[in-house]
Amino acid sequence: MAMLKEFKEFAVRGNLVDTAVAFVMGAAFGKVVSAFVEGMIMPLAGMLTGGVDFNNKSWVLKPGIPEVKDAAGKVVNPAVAEVSVKYGSFITNLIDFIIVAFAVFMVIKAINRLRRKEEQAPAAPPAPTATEKLLMEIRDELKK
Repeated sequence: MAMLKEFKEFAVRGNLVDTAVAFVMGAAFGKVVSAFVEGMIMPLAGMLTGGVDFNNKSWVLKPGIPEVKDAAGKVVNPAVAEVSVKYGSFITNLIDFIIVAFAVFMVIKAINRLRRKEEQAPAAPPAPTATEKLLMEIRDELKK
């Protein structure tokens, strides 16, 4: 019962909601960045490199073999899939990562700057206590 109460307090405090919102926003931002990279950056990079399509770039380690059938339609040799290192896809995903990491860095930098400003703001001096007020009144009366 105590664990349920503790979880309810945790969820109501806002931490869970903040985390869920951040997760959804991060996923949506990742999709936007992926679309941007695949639709705008990689075609431009392909043009600059002579029409190279990076998504199709791979290093074939073992070529694939199509399936072979005899005249009756019976499979004599099954198909063998190609074994390749798809470095073009890796380059595209690496650019995605760099853009997302830079965006997160900028957000954290802005948050840290705001925190520093709050820390640098001087705190208001504490109000005088009742004893200090009484002593100030006595001092002022003695000056008269």
